[in-house]
Amino acid sequence: MTVLTPALLDRIRSRAARYDRENIFFTEDLQELRAVGYLKPRSLRELSDDQRLLAAYAPATALGINMHLVWIGVAWALHERGDTSLDWLLTDAEAGEVFAFGLSEPGNDLVMWDSLTTAETVEGGYTFTGTKVSTSLSPAWTQLGTFGKHTAADGTETLVHGFISRDNPGWRSLNDWDTLGMRASQSHTTVLDGAYVPANRVARVLPIGPNADPFIFAIFANFLSLIASVYAGIADRALELGVEALQTRSSAITGDQYSENPDLRWRMADAALALDALEPQIHSVVDDVDALIDHGIGWFRKLTGLKHRSVETSRHVVEQVMRSAGAGAFRSTSELARLQRDVLAGIYHPSNPESVHRTVAGDLFGS
Repeated sequence: MTVLTPALLDRIRSRAARYDRENIFFTEDLQELRAVGYLKPRSLRELSDDQRLLAAYAPATALGINMHLVWIGVAWALHERGDTSLDWLLTDAEAGEVFAFGLSEPGNDLVMWDSLTTAETVEGGYTFTGTKVSTSLSPAWTQLGTFGKHTAADGTETLVHGFISRDNPGWRSLNDWDTLGMRASQSHTTVLDGAYVPANRVARVLPIGPNADPFIFAIFANFLSLIASVYAGIADRALELGVEALQTRSSAITGDQYSENPDLRWRMADAALALDALEPQIHSVVDDVDALIDHGIGWFRKLTGLKHRSVETSRHVVEQVMRSAGAGAFRSTSELARLQRDVLAGIYHPSNPESVHRTVAGDLFGS
């Protein structure tokens, strides 16, 4: 059962416009969500359903929280598969720790398969030096998941994944998040300058390049599924606002409600048809992750395709609503205008359309 009560969701929605307008972090939302246990571990299906609902009320809050929940989902997925290496993360999450993603790097189009950040061996662990972008939850995280490239004395290169404590020196936030949309996520650039990760917080040491380690699979499965859920939630809200707009506006010429206009009805139906197709797709993927179904290499086609379809469908739904709801939707104070800006962020999350199509083509042709 979700902890997202109607009263809580209404309070969260009431703050979303101010967070966006003032370009500030969703501090009150995080406090309330934390207090009711929203940040605690649960199945991917539960996380996905919750995130879709939350995104319909406050997309930027949902996107920011997403990065914490992805790490929860990674640890959960590993535990369910008999891998206890991140059980400490589940325990810390239960105790109130807030996890964030420090993986994305400017100019690194290999994403998880290589890193521009360096990881150096020191007594008791590693230090990391590099730049990470789009670090959601920047004002609030207590542990930052990151990775970097380590070069051994013999030239062997590996990727070291670990978690930095906020209390440790060697990192700083540039406080540079000033974007078109998703502003409340406050996803600042994070500079690592010898940030220390103790050995007991190193999650994996992996070879350069693609691999099928369960840790990597769990990151892809949770990140892409939960991103898809957030953007589906934006589409849910946009369609709801579009129907409301047509039911409350009338033609000055005929006196008829715009909800009786056949062209506008077609647009709303077109948006709804596109959105209807998302739910079974999302549920199919997250349920298979929870059920430990082994799709082998086919997982990457399913996961990247799901994220791509959700983002593109959400953009289409918002576009149809914006074309139907009247000029009031174009005002900066309109919730629809905010949704239009927020939904655009979806094209910048991995995997981008080019990468998705390469993945699917590789699956089709075997290379």
